[in-house]
Amino acid sequence: KVIGTDKKTDLALIKVEGKKDFTYVKFADQPPRVGDWVVAVGNPFGLGGTVTAGIVSARGRDIGAGPYDDYVQIDAPINKGNSGGPAFDMNGNVIGVNTAIFSPSGGSVGIGFDIPAGTAKLVVAQLKDKGYITRGWLGVQVQPVTADIADSLGMKQARGAMVDNPQDGSPAAKAGIEAGDVITAVNGEQVKDSRDLARNISMMAPGSSVKLDILHKGETKTLTLALGEMPNDHQASADDTSPKAAAGTPHLGLRLAPASEVEGAGQKGVVVTAVDPEGPAAEHGLQTGDVILDVGGKAVSNTADVRSALTAAAAGGKHSVLMHVKTADATRFVAVPLAKG
Repeated sequence: KVIGTDKKTDLALIKVEGKKDFTYVKFADQPPRVGDWVVAVGNPFGLGGTVTAGIVSARGRDIGAGPYDDYVQIDAPINKGNSGGPAFDMNGNVIGVNTAIFSPSGGSVGIGFDIPAGTAKLVVAQLKDKGYITRGWLGVQVQPVTADIADSLGMKQARGAMVDNPQDGSPAAKAGIEAGDVITAVNGEQVKDSRDLARNISMMAPGSSVKLDILHKGETKTLTLALGEMPNDHQASADDTSPKAAAGTPHLGLRLAPASEVEGAGQKGVVVTAVDPEGPAAEHGLQTGDVILDVGGKAVSNTADVRSALTAAAAGGKHSVLMHVKTADATRFVAVPLAKG
């Protein structure tokens, strides 16, 4: 009998009736180390129970399957039919569940991926208790902190998740988190990037108290809030579209007009009316029709405001400036190299 399923982690819990006690295996209490030996068990190509051996090649792999990717990579040969089978450590504990392979040919090339035991334990516990999964929810759209963005904010390292758009009424909005803030740590653990934040929060139960370290307008502060429950239609978004890094150039390559003077652009910001295809703004994804809402944290309403904000950023020793941009279907932050003259 199927008790429950979770498509986001590709796991399900089933119940098997029986009169006698079943032999069972245990999930490992600690994650494996890179280089540890592993044994994978499965039913490749329908041949029957098959055992293969290898080592842990890497941890925390993102294979583009979704915002919660956190796979253990192993080189024990696994093929079609191995999915759902366990991967054991040398003590007989399950360190992961075989789920996918990377293969140009369709067969094993020694790059397999396992759902970590820690993830499986959390999912199984919720499925057993409720029959479905609930996930923690901050209510923010986030994007990675690129090197250019880190420089424009005065950060020493390109780490953390930049808040692009807190949703109205969400736990993040109620706690005072604003667009442009960077979440750098959750409960004292550093946030590597936007996907890392999404994974951490989603693995926590709704209602959990969470301490967040935030970089807000150049100052570090700590907020404590209670997570909400992730609605099916309001899942945390981790935008992985990273603008290309570019060297400083003598112009931005933009032609601008006040939004109030352009039909359909709204009343706030300045509209990009033309983009030099060879300029840095084009390289960073700005397009005709985009609306620049603020530059360097300052709201802009005309070209003079933009010029003033660029001058102030340059005077402050910044090599790039952060722009909050509204596109046709979303808003995002873009760090563009400052002009040299």
